[in-house]
Amino acid sequence: MLDIGPLHRSEYELDKAERVVIAEAPGRVYFLGEHGEAGSGLFLAMAINRTIQVAVSQRKDNSIRFYAADLGERKRTTLANLKYKREDRWANYIKLAIYIFAQMGRPAKGLNFTVIGDIPQQAELASSTAIEVAATVALKSFYKVPLTDKELLSLLVNAERDFLGKEAVSPVDYLVILNAKKDQLLLADEKNGEIVGTKNPFSRYKIILMDSRVPRAGIDDELLLRRNDTKAGLELLEKKRQGSSFRDYVPADLLESMGDLREEIRRRSLHIVEENQRIREVAEALKKGDLEEITRIIYHSHESLRDLYEVSCPEIDWLVKRAQEIEGVAASRMTGRGFGGCTYTILKENALEEFYKRLEDYERIFGFHPLVYEIKPASGARVISKG
Repeated sequence: MLDIGPLHRSEYELDKAERVVIAEAPGRVYFLGEHGEAGSGLFLAMAINRTIQVAVSQRKDNSIRFYAADLGERKRTTLANLKYKREDRWANYIKLAIYIFAQMGRPAKGLNFTVIGDIPQQAELASSTAIEVAATVALKSFYKVPLTDKELLSLLVNAERDFLGKEAVSPVDYLVILNAKKDQLLLADEKNGEIVGTKNPFSRYKIILMDSRVPRAGIDDELLLRRNDTKAGLELLEKKRQGSSFRDYVPADLLESMGDLREEIRRRSLHIVEENQRIREVAEALKKGDLEEITRIIYHSHESLRDLYEVSCPEIDWLVKRAQEIEGVAASRMTGRGFGGCTYTILKENALEEFYKRLEDYERIFGFHPLVYEIKPASGARVISKG
């Protein structure tokens, strides 16, 4: 990745005496839980060693300038005209950070921003969230505002709703990106905002993220159908036995309701109930360092996403199944919203050659050229320069 400091100073013609603050935030990948109950999900996630960096400096006028060095793109606005604009794309996420501090009366003058990063785009690795967090952490340091991570989290969630206009905002990506530690996996509880780090049990393995490059159309409509189905499933369960979320039920409760639920509602609701149980089980397996149990849970999760929640596709299932067949592969599963997208595979180094051969077969059979990234667990957002 290019050195953002000299790029920023050159772009805005700053002298050595002018202060530039630089912060970075990692992307993240989900291992389990991303198709859970909205507002009450349980997750196993990891911050990855792919980051977004944001540099900020003061201007003498009221203009706000944005420079995306990777894209060679420039945007601008003013403090008086700070609002979301669809055409501003990536700059809107920096504007969200400015909005947070504008609510505190901080930006009296304009600002310069430069953004650069190596998080793969369109791979659902939270690149936009990383821009928001990196910009917010940079401005927090720039203005020397004493905010805790918990306070920062609340401000970010509120700004997603108020500035970007999102109706339902999950705090989980923020939790992961703010709280990650090197060489840790993270167990996150969306309902109470708790996150617990646990030692990475795969330190002797490689983690390969593979973007299938499968074209995806109509995915939002499909996911909305599933959310509506699971909402209907929870409402029926609540009529039969007291509870406020899928956490309060076990698979037997859904089996007892087979005659009252449409089959697709029962299957999709069952996925959430069982995924919650899998994450509780993986938390115990992580404490014990039980790799065999963790592997079993990951594979069962993929089967559930395929057969019950129905968000996989033939290409993704082929990739996971072929990975399973390779000696030295510990686990493989789809990750993200589904209907294509990415898989992750955890494997020993001596299995890499065979793994890449299978990807050649994938391209020959399906006609899509996959993109492959090796990822590692990384630390959370931080300031890397205050000079």
